[in-house]
Amino acid sequence: MNIVSIFFQIIIALGIFNVWFLRSSKATPYRGKDTTSLQAEFAAYGLPEWMFYVVGVLKLSAAIALLLGILIPSLVIPGASVMAVLMLGAVVMHVKVKDPINKLLPASIVLLMSIFLLV
Repeated sequence: MNIVSIFFQIIIALGIFNVWFLRSSKATPYRGKDTTSLQAEFAAYGLPEWMFYVVGVLKLSAAIALLLGILIPSLVIPGASVMAVLMLGAVVMHVKVKDPINKLLPASIVLLMSIFLLV
């Protein structure tokens, strides 16, 4: 494991924790369709309410796996795989609602970091 991988694992995990714990009920420049909360963003994408909870559990679990992967490297591939799939889905949702490119950037960057961890 190299320093770049560890850096990406930490950045991805802290970013996910920030979005889901600290900023989930706040407006940000990256929210889809100019929504003011994470849950409203899911609704703007046309997703059912239960999807918000499923995605939350999956993202937080993947973030924890990436952090634990610093000590237990076998957790990195599963964590990065789940994160990559979810971030690809986030990019697709932003495109679906015709968000401007700047709103795609966070999910795209996390997707690229996750792919880096996989290869």
